Amino acid sequence: MNIEKIAKAIEADAGQSLEDLRQSLAEMQAGEGRTTTPGQILLRTVRTKTGLSQQTLAQYIQTPVATLRDWEQGRFPVPGGVLCLLTLINNHPELLAELQAA
Repeated sequence: MNIEKIAKAIEADAGQSLEDLRQSLAEMQAGEGRTTTPGQILLRTVRTKTGLSQQTLAQYIQTPVATLRDWEQGRFPVPGGVLCLLTLINNHPELLAELQAA
């Protein structure tokens, strides 16, 4: 399996660089670790980039913190609308001020 080729294809599909993707693919190839979805990576990337806790981000996007935690831990997939919102926040962190005001 060509990890770099797969990572580039996934990032092209996601429209952005995904920080932990290559590590996740290497672990998958070795048969260790757990599989991390692009949605999980995006969610973690947004939280890291913005410095928000799960609780605070959940409040911003009007979602129960338990639901956000389930998405981040891979119990449930991140819904498409939330992925769009996370992509916008990732690319334009200043939008958080508008979400806070809403």
